[in-house]
Amino acid sequence: MQPTPYEDMNLLLENIAGDIRSTLGGKLEGLYLYGSLAWGDFDREISDIDLLAVLSADATEAEIEALRGMHEELASRCPEWNDRIETQYLSVEGLMTFREKRSRIVVISPGEPLNAKDAGAEWLQNWYCVQRHGIVLYGPAVTAFMAPVPKADFVAAVRTYAMRWRTHVPHTRFSRPYQGYAILTLCRALYTVAHGEQTSKRRAAEWFKEAYPEHARTVTDGWEWRERYRDADVDHERTYEQTVRFIEFAVGRLESMSPR
Repeated sequence: MQPTPYEDMNLLLENIAGDIRSTLGGKLEGLYLYGSLAWGDFDREISDIDLLAVLSADATEAEIEALRGMHEELASRCPEWNDRIETQYLSVEGLMTFREKRSRIVVISPGEPLNAKDAGAEWLQNWYCVQRHGIVLYGPAVTAFMAPVPKADFVAAVRTYAMRWRTHVPHTRFSRPYQGYAILTLCRALYTVAHGEQTSKRRAAEWFKEAYPEHARTVTDGWEWRERYRDADVDHERTYEQTVRFIEFAVGRLESMSPR
């Protein structure tokens, strides 16, 4: 299996796929890599590994416990990837019907331990990216399990999600790394609405700095805050107002733009 240009990452992905298959047995129908490792611009120091596992039926409580143990063992075996492997476990039916009804999904992501919740249309952005950029690690193409998501629907969902930052910010005192995440996420949202397609955070940040040079410094700062997420003794409040001003500008631009 050579899904990426990185030999060590290919070995890691092969091991993860093997772990999931061993844990779930014949219930695993497909496993798909998406995110920066799939479309390029992967940074092994800070990027996550994004995976979608499609199951023949919802995960049972026993299977969730088994998956929790599997991920804990994986983190112990590969400590550099602890809290950096983001995986969703969703049934075939859940993926086929996500726009019409809510289904059980099991998720583990950075800062979020393995847990079960309901998922519906709010996952459209993720599933579009799997459809558009996903790499098959096991099973058939993901289109075997889901109807195509139109690009226009994806762009509209990105815009709607990004607009929420304006109301979200006043009620949450973000850490400096999360402020960087917010800045870069909005750069990517603006790129998507302007061009009608998704791109990586790095490419979107470079585009944004050229398009809006008066805010280039904040974008550069945001990237640095993201990269230096391990820093201790950070004054998170010191950069908060700068982040709020950027969010206000970015959301204002989104309001004035017509999606392609």
